[in-house]
Amino acid sequence: MTMAPERTPFIRSDGKEKVTGAGRYTADLNLTGQLHAKFRYADHPHARILSIDTAAARALPGVFAVLTWEDVPDVLYGGSVNDRRLFAKEKVRWEGDIVAAVAARTADLAAEAAGLIDVRYEVLPPLTDFAANAEADAQLVHEAWADYEADENLGLSGNILGHSSIVKGDADAAMAGADVVVKSRYVADASQGAPIEPRAIVADWQGDKVTVWSSTQVPFAARSGIAHTLNIPESQVRIIVPLLGGGFGSKCDFHFEAHVAALARATRRPVKLVFSRREEFLAPDHRREGMIIELETGASRDGRLVARRGRLILDKGAYCGEGGFFAQMAAMHACGPYQIDAVNVDSYLNYSNQQPSGSIRAPTAPQACWALEQHMDELAAALEMDPAELRRRTLIGEGDEGPAGQVFEEIGAKQTLEAALDMIGYGRELPEDEAIGVACGWWPSFGVPSGAYVKLNRDGTGTIVTGAMESGTGAVMGLPLLAAEALGMKAEDFSILYQDTDAGPWDMGSSGSQTTFNNGRAVVEAATEVREKLLDLAADDLEVSRDDLVLADGTLSVKGSPDSSVTIATLAGSGEPILGKGSGDVPEAPAVDASGCVGRLGLESFLAPQLITQAARVKLDRDTGVIRVLEVAAAHDSGVIVNRIGADGQVYGGVLMGIGQALSEATWFDDEGRQLNPGLLDYKLQTASDAPEINIRWVEIDTPNAGPNGGKGVGEPPSVPTPGAIGNAIAKLVGRPIDRLPMTPERVWEAIHGGPEE
Repeated sequence: MTMAPERTPFIRSDGKEKVTGAGRYTADLNLTGQLHAKFRYADHPHARILSIDTAAARALPGVFAVLTWEDVPDVLYGGSVNDRRLFAKEKVRWEGDIVAAVAARTADLAAEAAGLIDVRYEVLPPLTDFAANAEADAQLVHEAWADYEADENLGLSGNILGHSSIVKGDADAAMAGADVVVKSRYVADASQGAPIEPRAIVADWQGDKVTVWSSTQVPFAARSGIAHTLNIPESQVRIIVPLLGGGFGSKCDFHFEAHVAALARATRRPVKLVFSRREEFLAPDHRREGMIIELETGASRDGRLVARRGRLILDKGAYCGEGGFFAQMAAMHACGPYQIDAVNVDSYLNYSNQQPSGSIRAPTAPQACWALEQHMDELAAALEMDPAELRRRTLIGEGDEGPAGQVFEEIGAKQTLEAALDMIGYGRELPEDEAIGVACGWWPSFGVPSGAYVKLNRDGTGTIVTGAMESGTGAVMGLPLLAAEALGMKAEDFSILYQDTDAGPWDMGSSGSQTTFNNGRAVVEAATEVREKLLDLAADDLEVSRDDLVLADGTLSVKGSPDSSVTIATLAGSGEPILGKGSGDVPEAPAVDASGCVGRLGLESFLAPQLITQAARVKLDRDTGVIRVLEVAAAHDSGVIVNRIGADGQVYGGVLMGIGQALSEATWFDDEGRQLNPGLLDYKLQTASDAPEINIRWVEIDTPNAGPNGGKGVGEPPSVPTPGAIGNAIAKLVGRPIDRLPMTPERVWEAIHGGPEE
């Protein structure tokens, strides 16, 4: 294990304007002549559209445009499957389907006009049981699924959007020879990303080019989506993201930007859309997927995992979006970072007439990990073994083989276990109403292209130009540290130009914990090119060899002769532009023989996996079933940490989000698929008053084939094992695991008092 050098913490440059209220978010933008947009949503989660009459809305004074599917190109779009239109045409498939859009002089007037649109429906039975939807005789959510353009590896068939499997060895034969076999079934409810900033979009056309200001995490995806659905070249679309007030994945993917751009084109005036809080829950096609997880594990008496079988069913909702890989991701998390001799796990991603699921922080992982880690504790009990000891014996290490045959290089899973146990004081005596639970998890790194420019200004400062996004994670705030390290400057010497598709190179966006991992390599490469130019210029200026120069503290000095030097500012001001560009080599996930698997989408192995162990100490009120999390110990292998203060912040936020996932956060639906709690009063987020003591320890390993300086991502992993650790602590107090997520007071009370397991 290689420890990282100590770096001076870098405080994010946009922090002051955010906390003082001076920062301008998309909703704060107003353009001359601006109109306001509102949408008419589906009146039913599942219905056939018979007619749409917009006459009354169009006749309302102050209304400038009313659009339906007839007013935009008839284009199907999506992620892995092109299965939707901007406006519903023949059918509505969930309550958030957009039937029409209105642009009017005021937001209230636009809402009034949207309400005047007369839509006649043939109401159809809602298909909300995502498990039953896979049955051969089930009614189809998408009758024309066979005609959709789709990734052939998904296995799209009827209401099964995707089927993925992880297969290793002969699980049936291995299970038959196991000393102990444990079966478990768990159900996780859907939940929301619930960012505090509601979605906002402003669109304005100048000639044939549209500029869109959007609160999106993925501006380049938004650019591509607008171009595709409105049938215009990408070069005619510019996306700018002002300050973004959080996203947690819920602002990934493209959707509403094209509606607003179409309204602006129809009216030839700027158009602004700001969601209400209710809309922020109902309309986005991103929520955490509901899931059914069935697991069976066979073990030897000494704790070796000889076989695992599993079956997972995920609710994708009405449309695919960018979540086509969810089935395979869930299958990998059902295996976890453990050594297992034989594996056979099947995972199904099914359509339903409910809100589409999408990339909420670490998609599929918290639910699958919660189920797996409680299952591991059940297995430990059957073996009469301490749960921590079972993990000690089975977690992957260097040279071990993963679920699909991946052989791991140096990896810190076992170190994170010991660190978490040490921080929490595992094994100490506790009051009878307290217990400690432990859970382990993992998350892959995503190697994708990215790019950056680094230029020196005439005063010796630097500017980083990048396509990277900042959704509150602080990810791009690590980029000045990397550039400064390469150039012997201070991080404060650099400004960043980002979140503008016309300025920076293409980037995937703020998703997949990939910004520093990928764009960091690009910045290092660009800064290194600048460094080479500085060395050449200084060598000429000082009439010495490049090899005799030292670059530090903004100055190039001759070794042994510090008085013989030239500053970066002098060289930058000499007239020759000093600019570097970089994209970095994109690492690839290790190759494995996945010939026995179906639904292969590239996640059969995990590139530079991030490993996590968390331990949670909780307190139970037996009279009410209320659980209070008192303490969390979080130990992470995220490679070499670039900015400790930022990385710690991700863990604090991720753990608190995981606590909400564990205890209170759920989207409740009625029998027709309508949300019952679309608001912050009834959707129970954790707040600062709920935050426990959180202790953090980083297991820093200089990881090969990873991010800059051996780093990995940080953003998503902190929320992965938290529900599992809390669940295992609750199970110790209650005497059995709670098999439904979230583990609400009602569900805990029922378990205490002998109610039926759900």
